[in-house]
Amino acid sequence: MLREIVKYPDPVLEQMGEPVTEFNDELRALVDDMFESMYAAKGIGLAAPQIGLSKRLTVIDLSFKEKPEDKIVLINPEIVFRAGKQHEEEGCLSLPDIREKVTRAAKVKVKAQDLEGKWFEIEGEELLARAFQHEIDHLDGILFFRRVSALKRDLILRKIRKLQRAGEW
Repeated sequence: MLREIVKYPDPVLEQMGEPVTEFNDELRALVDDMFESMYAAKGIGLAAPQIGLSKRLTVIDLSFKEKPEDKIVLINPEIVFRAGKQHEEEGCLSLPDIREKVTRAAKVKVKAQDLEGKWFEIEGEELLARAFQHEIDHLDGILFFRRVSALKRDLILRKIRKLQRAGEW
């Protein structure tokens, strides 16, 4: 089922997500909905807060449906290792048409639970590392524009206000 992706300034986007405690068919159905919604919006990652749910759950697929084995589900994730730096452009489904360069770790290791509740670790470099960090930020109530300079952040917020006034946001 397609879920509506909420846009900034919806308050759920800036709240800390609640831990997932039940691993059942309802959770599996939610994950399926999240992948479907992410693909429909042409994204490579989607966090539960982006569909209005304050839960620590995110889905990622850098292959965008090309390789089903590349689909990643992270439940209650936390970054346990960071190394290096990368400074690349990011966008966000909750901030359509807004892109900005963000500095992030070039390599990360994430500890998370799977759909059965089992803990695992997964590593990512470059784009995957950025996706992990971007999506986990969502679970912590942090949007990517909070990680840019105050000047760039102000320009982004002005652009959003202008689009809101014009009824285009």
